Amino acid sequence: MTDTMTRSATGSAPAPVVSLRGVDKTYGRVAALRGVDLDLHAGEVHCLAGENGAGKSTLIKILTGAVSRDGGSYAINAVDQAVGLSPVQAREAGVGAVYQELSLLPELSVGDNMLMGRFPSKGGLLLRATGREQARAHLERVGLGGLSLDTPVGELPAATRQLVEIARVLGLDAKLVIFDEPTTALSEAEAEALLRRIGALRDEGIAVLYVTHRIEEMFAIGDQVTVLRDGRLVQTRPMAGHTPESLVELMVGRPVENLYPGARPETGEPRLEVRGLRVRGAPAPVDLTVRRGEIVGLAGLLGSGRSEFVRAVFGADPADGGEVLVDGERVPMGSPRAAARGGIGLLTEDRKESGLLPELSIRENIALAGYRNLGMRARADANVTAAAEGLTIKFANLDDPVTSLSGGNQQKVLLARWLSLGAKVLLLDEPTKGVDVGAKADIYQIVAEMAREGLSVVIVSSYLPELLGLCDRIVVVRQGRFVGDLPAGEATEEEILRLASLDGAVTAAGSTSETTTETAASAAGEE
Repeated sequence: MTDTMTRSATGSAPAPVVSLRGVDKTYGRVAALRGVDLDLHAGEVHCLAGENGAGKSTLIKILTGAVSRDGGSYAINAVDQAVGLSPVQAREAGVGAVYQELSLLPELSVGDNMLMGRFPSKGGLLLRATGREQARAHLERVGLGGLSLDTPVGELPAATRQLVEIARVLGLDAKLVIFDEPTTALSEAEAEALLRRIGALRDEGIAVLYVTHRIEEMFAIGDQVTVLRDGRLVQTRPMAGHTPESLVELMVGRPVENLYPGARPETGEPRLEVRGLRVRGAPAPVDLTVRRGEIVGLAGLLGSGRSEFVRAVFGADPADGGEVLVDGERVPMGSPRAAARGGIGLLTEDRKESGLLPELSIRENIALAGYRNLGMRARADANVTAAAEGLTIKFANLDDPVTSLSGGNQQKVLLARWLSLGAKVLLLDEPTKGVDVGAKADIYQIVAEMAREGLSVVIVSSYLPELLGLCDRIVVVRQGRFVGDLPAGEATEEEILRLASLDGAVTAAGSTSETTTETAASAAGEE
């Protein structure tokens, strides 16, 4: 722990690297931020918590110069910043950001991405050797000293691209680095490695603002936490002063007694039977049986074949053999329409790309899959309304654009789509990705209730606590094969990681910069 961190803990911290006072931002009639204060100190990881719509993204945009504040003050290293601060000016003042959707150009090399916009020159000539030395030095700071500068970024696994982005930001001499949902696309082992890197940045004396929906990550890395709700500052205090329950309650403004549902009822007869399914490109066929009322999780590294399996079951991806049965009835392969008619519903990983139709209303998005079956408009409306109300979707009018909803409510719209059709089997691919903790709790309860009503549920998730807390059993996938079937009540994260990556759990538990790079490279080989 640095001296700066020690002084912060005793209450006599030096002047903050960044200070906001009374910051306001309004979009039309909507107040995104109202009188928000924030101090970010060197050598400290400061978490920013809140539900979707709380104002976190707006605050980040103000810090980075992406939008202008309407009121209040903003100082960087005690220097007041103009209301119209630009992104370039913010970077030059020492504010850098690493986003979930990286800004790297995949067709360019690591070296070109590292030096983009700041190639060293003299007398109008580029100093390429000097630039490459600088790039290597910054990569070494994040444990990528052995990475070739000539490698195209598009060939790197997600975890390594994330580290290259961090190195690029550090190359701009950042005093504050903002991390906005950086682990969403990473496996558990990769996320742990990234958190260790962030801890190393803190130990170097860099100020870090960390934003995530994952409560466990906040407690693993955070020194301080600021909670926003409805655009207002609720509280700033040391992370040590919170429990997960107290932090969640501040974020949502209500108690969330249990994030995950309680005891699970007994399961019934087999409902979904997958026999000898060979996903195209997979090394071997796989079998899976899911009983009525059972929730089965699929765990594995990114690229292990989890998503490809559920998509093949639904007919969205081709399969080279096998059969799928629901309640003993064979479902034709290769046809999503036939799968839906057979009682199978799929919630895709990317709701914006392959789930929702943003140009349509909430009503139309829910009814979309069932227009042919529901027939008359009155009957369709009855099914849509019942599904929307049953899932407690928060909306003003069903005819409002689906884009007017928060991420959690958009996910509920997709669940309502299948509920309105009377689905018997639900395949959920990363159902809480990008969803705030309050909506997560709602979705967990909804899934558990569906299972209690007899549905069979298969959940793909990269977030192991979610699988352990929600599922009856967990099937581990590695390189297209099912390599483990564990009762959730007896499984551990370590055992799942071991099965998913052979020696991955050992690497995750005690990595050096070299092993972190090797883990990322190994994951890349499976993608």
